[in-house]
Formats: sequence, C-alpha cells, structure tokens
Amino acid sequence: MDDTEFGVQIGENKFIRKATVLSHLKTYNLYYEGQNLQLRHREEEGELIVEGLLNIFWGLRRPIRLQMQDDHERIRPPPSSTSWHSGCNLDSQGSPNGTDGQETTQQSPPTVEVTAPDSQPENGGEMEEEEAEEDSESSAQLLRTKSDAGVLRRGQRRSPSDQRKIRRHRFSINGHFYNHKTSVFTPSFGSVTNVRINSCMRTPQVLRVLLNKFKIENSPDDFALYLVHTSGERAKLKRTDHPLVLRVMQGPCEQVCKVFLMEADLGEEVTYDVAQYIKFEMPVLQSFITKLKEEEDREVQKLRRRYTYLRCIIEKQLGCLPEGSTCM
Repeated sequence: MDDTEFGVQIGENKFIRKATVLSHLKTYNLYYEGQNLQLRHREEEGELIVEGLLNIFWGLRRPIRLQMQDDHERIRPPPSSTSWHSGCNLDSQGSPNGTDGQETTQQSPPTVEVTAPDSQPENGGEMEEEEAEEDSESSAQLLRTKSDAGVLRRGQRRSPSDQRKIRRHRFSINGHFYNHKTSVFTPSFGSVTNVRINSCMRTPQVLRVLLNKFKIENSPDDFALYLVHTSGERAKLKRTDHPLVLRVMQGPCEQVCKVFLMEADLGEEVTYDVAQYIKFEMPVLQSFITKLKEEEDREVQKLRRRYTYLRCIIEKQLGCLPEGSTCM
C-alpha cells in the first residue's frame, strides 16, 4: 500500500495513515465540542484536507514591529457636512467674497444654533444683518467663532477626524491596542492567538498568515514554530512540516503540548532525555553529577586494572620465549 495515495502528509516524505488521522481528529473535536476550535475535514480527489483554527502561543524575546498603515486599507469618505472640521474646510475652500462665505455659513445650521442658544432677541432680522456684516468683514473671525462653539458643544469628546486617525493607526494583539507611535513592542510571553489554516499549509505559509493577521513587518524567516511539551521537550517544526496535522497528532489538550512562535535564531530544541532533568532543582542536579562522576571513576579503574592484567600476561609470555626465536 502506497502511503502517498492512502496517507496524509505531515512532512517531507513522511505520511500517516488516513484512518489514524481521522481517529485523532475525532478525539480532538470531542475535546473542543461546542467551541470554535473544532476542525472540519473533507476529501478532494482522494486527499484528506483538515481545516480550522490553530492556537499559537507567543514566545518571543525580541520586540516586533507593526505596520504603520494597512497597504490594502479602503479609502475613507470625507467628513460629513455637519462636523466642525468640515465646516472649516468649506469656509476655507469658498470664494473670498463675503456673500459666498455667508452662504456656506447658512449651510451649517448646527454651528449657528450653538453660538447663541439662550440669548436670541425678538428682532431676529436685525441680528441676521449684523451677523452678515461681521462675516463679510473677517472670515477668520467666523472660523474662530465656529471652533469655539464646536468645542463648547462637544465638550471633551474627540472630533470625528481625530477618532478616525486613532482607529487607522491602532492595531490590536490579544485585545491590547497600541498607538502607531509605539508600534514596536513585545507580546506577552505565553499569551495565545489563533489563525485559520488547513492541513495542506506548510510552516512558512502558517507564519505568513500569522504575521499578516497582525500587520507585522518582520520577515517570516525570522521566526519558527515549536512544539513545546509540558515535560520541557521542544521540537522545532521544519519548513516542510504541516503544523495543523502535527498538532492534531499530539492530542487536543494544551496542558500537554502547545505550538509556540519563537525567534529562529534564539529558539533551542530540547530532546526528551534532556527534558527529564530540566525541572529538577540545582542541588538535585548537582547530586546527579556527583553520582555520574563517581560511576565514571569506577569504570576508569576497571579499565586500568584490566589492561594492567593483560600487559602482565603479555610480558610473561614474552619472557618465556627462548633467546634468538622470532615471532611469526
């Protein structure tokens, strides 16, 4: 039976029987029943494809840099005519004549109402004539009056344009927002995020999906994925590995195994044998070293005694040979 036809690829020239993957996948989905971490599977031309969300934990030691602006950001519409900033733009873009400035002023009723809400005299016609004369004399005075009114009406709230700028230059990682002025930051070690991938994607593709999700400028080649076990064992995923299938094969419980994102040059693999001693205290480890040293000394003494005995036998046999005889 050819594994390439009846198995699921997990790495370069590495395949697992489809029935084995489906069995682990069933256990995985039962563990996450009712949660969005359940995985779906389908078959296309005889190939089993698993897809869904994969939890990835942050394990970075160096800061990462976020993009200042999304390259594919949609063009935002200009501010509405009722906002304070748009009123200023309309006046600044209008004609220098006092009449045009007065017409644009009449198109923004909210600002006119705010300037004098409680002190409107009965002779409204005279007030309108006086306001028209003041507008024709100085358009700058009109801008200043509008800004004061806008501030009085809005209080301490930010203007719509300022809110749009803040939203445009802020990104969220695990619910924490960061301003564009502090785009360089280090994610909290052990915090979790997730990406939607499928079993056909290799390690570099999963890294690109994760970096694109949070608009991270760093190159995918700077990072690597590791399978970290509770015992301390740490295995680096190769560029040809398929992370989603490998995660399913490790079991659903994240108390046993997690997928960590780490630096490619700072990450370090730890074998199972070495991991057995990691969690011991230093005095215990020192006692292990002492015992190993004693055992090494005993083995050295045994070898010395053995070779000393062999040397004596050889010398004795050489002494028994008659003089003038040669060894053939």
